[in-house]
Formats: sequence, C-alpha cells, structure tokens
Amino acid sequence: MSATTAQDARSGELARLQQEWGERPSVHSWFATVDHKRIGRRYMVTAGVFFIISGVNAVIMRTQLARPNSTLLSPEEYDQLFTMHGIVMIFFFATPMFFGFGNFLVPLMIGARDMAFPRLNAFGYWVFLFSGVVMFGSEFLGRAPDGGWFGYVPLTDRPYAAGVNLDVYSLGLLFLGVSTTAGAINFIVTALKLRAPGMSLNRVPLFVWAIVGTSFMVIFALPALNLANAMLFLDRRFGGNFFDTSQGGSALLWQHLFWIFGHPDVYIIVMPALGMVSAVLPAFCRRGVVAYPLMVLAIVTICIVSFGVWVHHMFATGLPQLSYSFFSAASTLITIPSGIQIFAWLFTMLRGRIRAGTPFLFVVGFIVTFVLGGFTGVMFAITAFDQQVTDSYFVVAHFHYVLFGGAVFPMIAGVYYWLPKFTGRMYREQLGKWAFWLVFVGFNTTFLPMHVSGLLGMPRRIYSYPGGLGWDLWNLISTAGSYLLAVGLLVVLASVVQALWRGTSAPDDPWGGDTLEWGTSSPPPPYNFAVIPDVHSVHPMWDDRTRSMLAGGEVLAGHRTVQTSELDGERERILDMPEESLAPLVTAFGILVVVLGLLWGWYVVAVGGAVLMFATVARWLWPPERTPQEAGVAP
Repeated sequence: MSATTAQDARSGELARLQQEWGERPSVHSWFATVDHKRIGRRYMVTAGVFFIISGVNAVIMRTQLARPNSTLLSPEEYDQLFTMHGIVMIFFFATPMFFGFGNFLVPLMIGARDMAFPRLNAFGYWVFLFSGVVMFGSEFLGRAPDGGWFGYVPLTDRPYAAGVNLDVYSLGLLFLGVSTTAGAINFIVTALKLRAPGMSLNRVPLFVWAIVGTSFMVIFALPALNLANAMLFLDRRFGGNFFDTSQGGSALLWQHLFWIFGHPDVYIIVMPALGMVSAVLPAFCRRGVVAYPLMVLAIVTICIVSFGVWVHHMFATGLPQLSYSFFSAASTLITIPSGIQIFAWLFTMLRGRIRAGTPFLFVVGFIVTFVLGGFTGVMFAITAFDQQVTDSYFVVAHFHYVLFGGAVFPMIAGVYYWLPKFTGRMYREQLGKWAFWLVFVGFNTTFLPMHVSGLLGMPRRIYSYPGGLGWDLWNLISTAGSYLLAVGLLVVLASVVQALWRGTSAPDDPWGGDTLEWGTSSPPPPYNFAVIPDVHSVHPMWDDRTRSMLAGGEVLAGHRTVQTSELDGERERILDMPEESLAPLVTAFGILVVVLGLLWGWYVVAVGGAVLMFATVARWLWPPERTPQEAGVAP
C-alpha cells in the first residue's frame, strides 16, 4: 500500500470515529450529552459561578467587619451570608471544581476515551446543579441556612431554628451527597479498569492517584455526614430526638458524625490540589517529580490517617483526656506524609531547569501558604494551645491558609496550565503574572492579620464588635486585603475570558508536558485517542515509543475503548461505550422533586418524584434488545 493510500485510509478511519463519537449541536444533545470533557467543563463553570456568588458574600461580610459597630448587615443577614459562604466554598465549590478537572483530565491522562460510566457521570453533574439551585434559591428568597456551615445542634434544631432554613441545609447536603458519591465511584472504576495497556499502577500519573485517593475518602467519609443530616431532618420534622438531650439524645453526637466526615473532607479538598502541583511541576522543571513511590505512599497514608484525627476539632468539648492524647498524636503524625510531598516538590525544583510561567508561580505561592497553614495546624494538635484559641479568629486564619492557600492556588495553576487543552486557546502571560501577584498579596493581607486578631481574643462568628479592644486596625487591614484579593481573582477571570475571546490558537503541547493528555489535539477530539497507546513509563509523552505509537499505531474503530487489568494494565477486552441519553437528567429531576416535596411538606409530590426517579432508573438499566447474531445465538 502506498503512503498516499495509507494516509487516505487513516483519514477515513478518523472521520468515522468523529461521526461515531461526535455529538451534533442541538438542544437534545446539550441536555443528553455524556462526553466527559463537556461534563467536566460544566462542573468547572458551574462551580466557578457558585464561587463568585460566595466570594461576593465574603466581601460583604468583610465590609461589615471593617469598622466597629457597623450596621451594614443585620444579625440575621450576616448569619445567612456566613453560613452560605462556608457551605458553598466547602461543598459546592472546592470538591465539584476538582471533580470537573478530574472529569476532563483523568480519561485523557490514562489513555481512555471516556469515564467508565458516562451516563452516571452526567447524572452526577445534574444532581450537583439542581442541589446548588436549591441552596442558592433559598438565599435569594431570604430562607438560606443560618446555623453555620457546621450546623451544630441544638442551635440548628427546633425550637431554636424554626424556619425552613436548616431544612434546606440538611436536605440540600443530602442531595449533593448523591452527586459526590456517584462521581467518586466513577473515578475509582475508571482509573482501575480503563487505563491504557502497559500503564501499571507504578506508571499512573500522580494527579490520577490523588483523584482516586480523594474518591475513596469520599466513599468512606460521606456516609457519616449523610447520616447526621438525615437524623437532623428527622429531628426537626418528625421529632426523632436523636440530638435532644432532654429525650435521651446526644448533642455531642452531631459533632462526632460531622467531624468524622469533616476532617477527611479537608484532605478531600486538598488532595486533588496536591496532585495538580505534581502534574504542573514536571513541565516547568523539565524533569519528573522526585521520589514517585514515596509520593504515592504519602497520598495513601494521608487517605488513611485523616480518618483518625477528627477529635482535634473537639478538644474543648470535655472528652476524656486519654482520647485527647491519641488524637493529638495522630494530628501530629499526619504532617509527615504532607512534609514528604513538600520536600519532593522542592527537590524537583532544585534538580530541574525551571521556567517560571504563570502556573509555576501559583505553585510556588501554594507551597508558601500551605506550609504556613500547616505550621499553625501542628500548633492545633497541642491540646492546651487549641483550647486557648479555639473559636477565635486564629482558627479562621488557619483554615483559610490551608483551604484557600492549599486548594485555590493549585486550582488557579491548573486553570492556566490546562486552559490551552480545555479551550484550544492561549492566555496572555503578562496578565497571568499580574493575577498571581494580586492574589498572593491580597490573600496574605486578608488572612495573616486574622492570626493577630485571634490571639488578641476576637471570637469567630460575630457580626459586629465594639471599638477599643485592639481589633480595629487588624480588621481594617483584612478588609482592604479582601478587596485586593477580589481584584486578583477578577484578573484571573479576565485572563480566561481574554483567552476565549482573542487568544491565539494553542499547540497540542505548549508546555512539553509528560502525561498523555498532551498527546491529543487542543481541545481533544470527541474520541480522545484514535490509537489507544501502549505505555512504557511514568512519563509517556517523554517516551519515544509511546509518542510514535500515538502517531502511527492501529486505530481502534467504533464507539469503544479498552479495558485493562487493575494492577498491571494488561489488555483484557474491548468495551462498547454508552451513547447520549436524557435518563440522567430526568433521574436527577426526580430527586429534585423529592427534595422540594420534603422541604415544603408536600409529601405526595415527594412520592411522585420518587416514582419518576425509580421508573427512569429502571428504564435506564433495562437491558437492550439484541438480535440473535448480536447475542451469539445460532439462528
């Protein structure tokens, strides 16, 4: 066969793949899509919108606290903004945003054509969107949760919280938990069964390890929160008395259930960010991350140990002193795997040839802020110190350094790093560097003074304070910093908009990255890879054999992908992948009807929503009819 004939044949194969995997632009396709890249972008955009609204809430609260005796907000309004800010940043922004990155990138990084369960993936997004609509709808109606994002009883139980505000809290988080659990299951199965041939577990990208570790933590941590919220709703609506001490319940039970979820959730939020840092550094240091096996071990260790430290959130509750000793030791121990990762990144930079692009700057900003937050975290492991500063602004400063510094800085690095792959457009480097300095200076100006005001005795969760207590200057500086931080985040948004509107076309691999997503076009085609490559190292795009196979290997025809073994990545069989469907949207809508029915006490409506949900799931899972030839039966 001549070269021209072979090229024509390959072009025909690619055209057929485009036709089989591509989704025609239409209203039906927009609602029915199961393409992991479209779903990933939707997660990121939706979570970004929620972040903007919650950020506006934060700026309003900081304005209220800028001066003593401010009357910008009433106590009730401040409680709602304060609670919604925490709920959204913890539950509706950080984890969904990282799941958006994971949806887009994990199949590409492991050489697959889609997630293991594409329709479940779409279902997870629609549930996330609808639960967010419920939560934000309550804010715009003046009925938002107002008992703090932690929901401590008895203040969130009747009669102390008589409206529907806390019903929105419990049902909204239960609703969201369906999405998070479905996404976690999907990531685990995808990473274990759809890796490219040759991608054994010791060749899996660190970002994928981080997403899988996060998913396992979600599976084990989320049931405690779901149980707590279900019990709270039963207490409030039907007199369940789980937390009513006068009826034999336990108010402290809520804290145990909440923080059994809550402390692993810190790492559920931060772990994907750590994986992002490990993905960005090789491209800008021109070498792989140092000590890959130790990095994987650190990820797994954090996933396990994080479940044994929840009581350090409860050192002021009067639990037995012996238990304090155990959890204090565990809280100190968990710093070791985090330290391993920090030193591995520093040695990677030391041994590499650094190019200081915008993503790299945000990685450095992350390391600085995360180390500072980790340092104060070790201080909280000391019971005596924790009891002195608990419920003060010192705690607020600490967890913003850990969560904003530890999650948002890598997240922005990831936005700049993968924006060419997401959109096919390049951003302006100078605009990105301006964004970094504004965000870095604004962040530290906002939260560093909170350490001081906390040590001076300023308590958390207050909407106003009298003058003359030594807090005035530090609050004013923090508020000024919040404005500067907001400007920096707006510049990040402007960078993305500028790239989409007027950015130059992005090459397939603008950074010289080492993982498989850089072996596709920017943005990737609907089928991701025409050729499912054989992987020969942990850095496949720096390996000549993998690159040459991507360029000239055998095309896998059809709406199919490859299934491989869990440990060694050995080829097992070819899988047919599901097509687009409206069933995920209808199922999620059925759950929305159930939640709204329970929220307003319309139990007949809730039953109707449950019927719709189960009927749609039954149709969704019903085996398709097959011809005798397809079933392998002789006529």
